[in-house]
Parts: sequence; structure tokens; C-alpha cells
Amino acid sequence: MSEQQAVVPAEPAQRGNPKRKKALLTLAAVVAVVGIVWGGYEWLVASHYESTDNAYVQGNVIQITPQVGGTVMSIHADDTDFVKAGQPLVKLDPADAKVALDQAEAALGQTVRQVRTLYANNGSLAAQVTLRQADVAKAQADVARATDDYNRRAALVGNGAVSREELNHAKTEVNNARSTLAAAQAGVVGAREQLASNQAMTSGTDVEQHPQVRAAAAKVREAWLAQQRSVLVAPVDGYVAKRTVQLGQRVAAGTPLMSIVPLSQVWVDANFKEVQLRQIRLGQPVELTADVYGKKVEYKGKVAGLGVGTGSAFSLLPAQNATGNWIKVVQRVPVRVALDAQQLREHPLRVGLSMEAVVDVRNQGGKTLADSAHNAVTETQVFDSQDDGAEAEVRRVIAMNSAPSALVVHGGGAAGTTHGHGVPATAVQGAGRATTPHGGPPAATAKR
Repeated sequence: MSEQQAVVPAEPAQRGNPKRKKALLTLAAVVAVVGIVWGGYEWLVASHYESTDNAYVQGNVIQITPQVGGTVMSIHADDTDFVKAGQPLVKLDPADAKVALDQAEAALGQTVRQVRTLYANNGSLAAQVTLRQADVAKAQADVARATDDYNRRAALVGNGAVSREELNHAKTEVNNARSTLAAAQAGVVGAREQLASNQAMTSGTDVEQHPQVRAAAAKVREAWLAQQRSVLVAPVDGYVAKRTVQLGQRVAAGTPLMSIVPLSQVWVDANFKEVQLRQIRLGQPVELTADVYGKKVEYKGKVAGLGVGTGSAFSLLPAQNATGNWIKVVQRVPVRVALDAQQLREHPLRVGLSMEAVVDVRNQGGKTLADSAHNAVTETQVFDSQDDGAEAEVRRVIAMNSAPSALVVHGGGAAGTTHGHGVPATAVQGAGRATTPHGGPPAATAKR
């Protein structure tokens, strides 16, 4: 063997780390399994639900505003108080309304008496027509007599039995009689026109239904309502909020005094992204949780309606997207969710609370927009009875001014005599009248 030793090639060095390679393969397998599981979950479960945490409790905030102006005399409810429908909240000074009611009742009574005069004039005007017709008949007879006298004298003028002067006097009598007849006939025409005019004011109706009386009666009803409206009542059951009225404050009609919030009628406005609306339909079930109760309380609701525009479209300052500097922003559309009334009673919510909503969109049979309106979104009957006493008050005033004057005759005395104690008959009659609740004219008259 030569001095030069043969070079033996070395074994190739192992490339890579088997443990590292195994860990990477395991991680890739885990990621693949997780991806498959996540994809399956998205396909089988998550794709059937749409959720948002941009949801808030909404409700009717009913403002209490006076229908008439006045000074606040008393306040019967404060913030956080629960009030029932029809319960008095604020009372205004009723003095002005009472004066207006008294004036309206006096005007109604005067109108009734004036209309009664119209009806009474029908008889006197008819008698005037008859009288004028009698004058015409008398004038016609005078004309015939004067004409006869003239004709007889005219036949005797030729033989000198009647002088020309006498004939002229006879002719003058004829002319005077004809003038009197023309005047009488004109009087008949005028009397008939007056009668027709008066009958036109009274025909086809009675005193109570006469237009003038009805107009005055409407003023009484208006004044009556103004007096009733001096007491502000709660239109619905609810809780008082935002009370701003103070004692002694002079308020005008329409001034907000406080608000009533019926917490039993709240709902949730869930603001979903526009890409989430593809599968949301009316009537789909919704699961909701409130931050105030946490996950322990789960509300069951359903989709009651989808908004007809995005929130930005109805904002105070709508976005002006037709500009050069434009950036696309995903819009949100409010979706109304109706809540279960029983759950609201057990776990009441407040307006403005944050909610999380999850909509089950598997049922696609519903519509995206409503095709009919509700019969009544909300209503109250507490104001229906405010004018109940107005009609009775109108009838009382009409009846009091429609009957003849109470002129009593005692012991064969003349009408209008006293009752033996120096008290006029009309005063005795008025002593039996009752007093109305508002302190105005009497409620009823004594039997005549």
C-alpha cells in the first residue's frame, strides 16, 4: 500500500429532525381537523343563526301635555312612580275654564230665547198677513163704492143734476180709494215676505235643533271640555319619567310636563348588518339576553318587522355619499323583535338597555316586509268620558230657557203676583234648583 492512503467517502449526514417533522405533521393534522370541524359547524349550525350585540330595548314614551293653558295647582305623580290609566297627574287652576263655561251657558240661554222669539213671531206675522188681507178687502169695497158714486154722478152731469165740482170730488174719492187699495196690497205682500222670511228661519226644525242653538250648544260643550281638561290624567298604565313641571308654573297648551313609559309594552330594536338580512324573515324565533341580567335570563322573542331604511338614512344628518372622498361603510338596518309578555312581567326591562340577539333563520317561510297594518298599535279610552256631562248640561240650559215664565196665579189674583210672603213667583220657582258640580247655573228647575 502506498503512502497515500485511500480516501474513504464519509456517510451522508442526516438531514432534518424526525421529531420536528412529526410535530409539524401533528399540528397540520390538528389544524385540518379543526378546520373541518369549524367548517362543519358553520355549515350545519352557525349558518342557521344571525346574531348581533347592537340591540337595545325600545318602548313608547308617552308625553303628558296639557290641552289647555293654566297655572299648576297640584302634582300627583313623580319620577319612578307607577300610575294607572285615568289617574290624575297634574291639576291646573280651573277658574278661567269655569268663567268661560258660565259665559257659554249664558250665551246659549240667550240664543234659545231669541230662537223662541222667532217661532213666536210666526203667529204674529201670520196674523199681520190676515189683517192686511182684511185691509185689502175693505179697500176693494171702498174702490167699488167710490167708482159706483163716480159713475152715477158722471151720468147726471149732462142734465145739470150734479155739478162739475161734485164730479171732481167723486173722482178724487175713486183715486184715493185706489191708492189705499194699492197700499193695502203692498202691505199684504210685505207681511207675507216677512212671514216667509221668519218661517225660513224656523221651518224643518225645533228650538233645540235650530242651527243657532246648536252653535251656542257647541260652545258650551267646548267650555265644558276645557274645564274637564284642567285635570291631566294618565292615558295608560306605566311609570313616570322626565317630570319637568313645577308647582305654580304657568303652562301653555302642548307644553311637555312629564312622560309615561308602559314597560309592559317594550320591544327590542336589533341593528343587523346589511349582509345579515338575507335570511331574516318575519316570525322567526329570537333568543335574547340583557346585560342587566346576564346569561341567567334568556328572553324568547320573534321577528316582528324589518326596518325600511338604514339607520344613517334616517339620522339627523344623513351621510352624503356622492362625494369624492368616499369610503364604503357597512350599514345596519333595525329589526324589531317582539318580547314575551310573561317574561317581561317576571324580568322587567327598561328603555335603552343593551341586549344581545340571536335569530334562528332556518325557517324561510316568512316575508321580509309586512303586507298589512295592525288594527291598533296602541290606544286609550280614558278621554272618552270627558264630555259625558256636557250633553246633560246643554239640555239643562235649553230646558231652563225654553219653558214659559213661571207666573203663578193664586186665589184668582193676576199673573205675576207673589206667594203671600212678598216673594215673587219666579224666585220661589228658582229656589228648588240644584247646584251643578262646577258651581255654574242650577242643574234642574222645580216643577212649575
